[in-house]
Amino acid sequence: MRNRIRKQLRIVEPSIEHEHAKELHQIRALIYEYPKILHLVHADLIRGLDDPEAGRKGMMTGEQVFKVLLIKQMNGFSYRVLRFHLEDSRTYRSFCGFGIGDKIPSDKTLQRDIKKIRPETLEEINRIVLAAAADKGVEKGRKVRVDSTVVKSNIHHPTDSSLLWDCVRVLCRLSQRAKEEFGVKVPDHRRRAKKRAMGIMNAKNKKVRTKHYRDLLKVTKKTVADAERVLASLKAIPAENILTVTAICAELCHYIPLARKVIDQTERRVLCGEKLKPEEKLVSIFEPHTDIIIKDGRDIYYGHKVAVTGGASGLLTDLVIEEGNTADATIAKEMISRQKDIYGRVPLQAAFDGGFASKENLADIKALGVKDVAFAKKVGLKVSDMAKSTWVYKRLRDFRAGIEGMISFLKRCFGLSRCNWHGFESFKAYAWSSVVTANLLLVSRRLLA
Repeated sequence: MRNRIRKQLRIVEPSIEHEHAKELHQIRALIYEYPKILHLVHADLIRGLDDPEAGRKGMMTGEQVFKVLLIKQMNGFSYRVLRFHLEDSRTYRSFCGFGIGDKIPSDKTLQRDIKKIRPETLEEINRIVLAAAADKGVEKGRKVRVDSTVVKSNIHHPTDSSLLWDCVRVLCRLSQRAKEEFGVKVPDHRRRAKKRAMGIMNAKNKKVRTKHYRDLLKVTKKTVADAERVLASLKAIPAENILTVTAICAELCHYIPLARKVIDQTERRVLCGEKLKPEEKLVSIFEPHTDIIIKDGRDIYYGHKVAVTGGASGLLTDLVIEEGNTADATIAKEMISRQKDIYGRVPLQAAFDGGFASKENLADIKALGVKDVAFAKKVGLKVSDMAKSTWVYKRLRDFRAGIEGMISFLKRCFGLSRCNWHGFESFKAYAWSSVVTANLLLVSRRLLA
């Protein structure tokens, strides 16, 4: 169990007199003022436990886990570097509540506890932060701006040959582990597959490249067949080795269908010359949730499209992570409806990027109760239909441009340009943690100004 509140306060070194230390102190005051934040984090940490009161006490409280997450996202630290700074920095130790002589948790422990915080929890925490901002007069949500961007997944550039090589090396690694642990006889095709992948990369013409592809496909099919045989053999292993067997079987069951999909799409694309739609392609066996996002008909990104809503104060009031390469116009109404869920009312004015513009969206948003709407591109819309005057429309259009700076701020300072966490749920948690950290820092700066 992890205690929400320690019975005995630790002896903690005082923080230094510095602008950033003052910001952290203000963030800590906000967290204490709204204790529901820590209750939500604590609930995630004990989720799934039969008896939270039983067992050894956890190394970190919910408060510490949340504060450590803020430090990580605020600085873009890896877990290894994060642990170093928690050991080294007097200010960070004070902020996170680590006392004099307290042992800082290991990299793995930091990662394990931080990853337990769900994206739904972080979204709820962000709404609490927005409520705090409204109470303190920082952000009322009366005027919003909406735009979209792409957050990249943590994958290498996908090619058919590199995906086939990924399949071979992962399945062979798992099969060789089964061989070492349980004596399952299985060949290792990694050397041959790597040679063919390198041959494809360095091929001088299509004929040579296709020849290498045929052999690489043959090797990958053999590897998949071997992996299926290993899987069948492992299921007959005695029960005393159940934990290791279950772990290997789970990974084989995960990667074998993905390998078959890679083989199928490679045969269709390379051997048959078929053009596949973006939604039909698998671009990573490690992050299979990754979408292919094509912007402006030329730039290709691998990740997820993210719609962001910002307020007049610079706070990020909302975030929606899309699945697939959906058009911006399809989510314009949803972004305003979500503002009603957050504030209990829709904003008086809303400004959108040009991609959200359509007559249907304008009518729907106006029907929700928004008085003035501005799209960066008119797309056949009349100014008189969008806003009460040309002056108001131009002011809103200029106001919308500020969302670009807010997105840039998230990407440069809070790591939102690329998600380094594994899995789609973790992708969403990573994005929300960036938004929550940015909002807490911005609120604290406004209150200190």
